[in-house]
Amino acid sequence: QVQLVESGGGLVQAGGSLRLSCAGSGRTFSSDAMGWFRQAPGKEREFVAGISTAGSTFYADSVKGRFIISGDAAKNMVYLQMNSLKPEDTAVYYCAADRKHSVPGRDEYEYEYWGQGTQVTVSS
Repeated sequence: QVQLVESGGGLVQAGGSLRLSCAGSGRTFSSDAMGWFRQAPGKEREFVAGISTAGSTFYADSVKGRFIISGDAAKNMVYLQMNSLKPEDTAVYYCAADRKHSVPGRDEYEYEYWGQGTQVTVSS
């Protein structure tokens, strides 16, 4: 069974940091483009960050300079380091894999595999 499982979410004060982890199982994701998305209440799911199979990284403008995506292919893991968190970063964060492409897209429909999500809440 192919799975992506996120962890590391929680409650943090504005200005704080969290590190999200995404563990893959059931297949290797080293040849997939990987992405992090988030969905706030009442809003559509949006792209946050992505990493290509070559290690190139891509970010939404809203998180550029604050968030860092990284991957460990040997461990089948992807991470999202979130710094200088703001209340508007509050959302459920999802890890996703796109097996068709090596470069991550910003459209959620490009991704075939999804985790269950982890809640991040930033208090002001």
